Amino acid sequence: MLKQRVWTAVVLAPLVLVGLFLTGFELFKLFVALIILLGAWEWANLSGIVTPSGRMGYTAFIAALIAGVNYFAPAADFQSFMVIAALFWLLALYWVVMYPGAGGWRSVWQRAFIGVIVLLPSWMALVSLRLNAEGSVFLLMLLLLVWGADIGAYFAGKTWGKAKLAPNVSPGKTRAGLWGGLATCGLISIGFIIYLELDLSVGVYLLLLAMIAGVASVLGDLFESMLKRHRGIKDSSQLLPGHGGVLDRIDSITSAAPVFVLGLQLLAIA
Repeated sequence: MLKQRVWTAVVLAPLVLVGLFLTGFELFKLFVALIILLGAWEWANLSGIVTPSGRMGYTAFIAALIAGVNYFAPAADFQSFMVIAALFWLLALYWVVMYPGAGGWRSVWQRAFIGVIVLLPSWMALVSLRLNAEGSVFLLMLLLLVWGADIGAYFAGKTWGKAKLAPNVSPGKTRAGLWGGLATCGLISIGFIIYLELDLSVGVYLLLLAMIAGVASVLGDLFESMLKRHRGIKDSSQLLPGHGGVLDRIDSITSAAPVFVLGLQLLAIA
């Protein structure tokens, strides 16, 4: 299993980095769309759509939405969609905290609709971010925040983790891990504040936004775990040997990206 994980990472990591940072804008949009569509294929299963034709139809529907947005809605007008996505993640937080008690997400059609709210704004957020003059810098910051929240949580949880964060959803996550992840996000944001030479007020804002994005990234992971627990599956798929599915790798980005981009837009940075 470890050997599979290492080889998968060795092969995929350079491809992902090239696709995100070394392509033109149009290729970038297509590259991100392909990742989102792989996630849509898996989300169909999380929704309870299990037939190949049904999952293909759901994936085609998400593809049509992305194509429609790309054609009709300029990236500069995406802010309202980021607001909707951020509000959804507040609802998702309620579902995760109340699990298994709260309803409103359990039926097939409800989870399929949730997939639209999760996946489409994720594509829009990354496209909007890349369009900015400093887009590559903020894209790198977003990825480092998501990875930092995960890595910091792992080591802090291993060292100090006792109290569980959300035992009904993901028994392995601890409160100490959450704080460790947020501390890592804080350090990452300070590095970017120094690099961008931001003044104090903007720097404090970016620091707070980084912490919020870190919390959102954890929420995305927990929300997918909740759906997998409801479906009785361990991984969203086996597309990535040793790593599970695409959603298992991007669940934190789907939640953190709209929140992060909305915060930058409100500050008029991106």
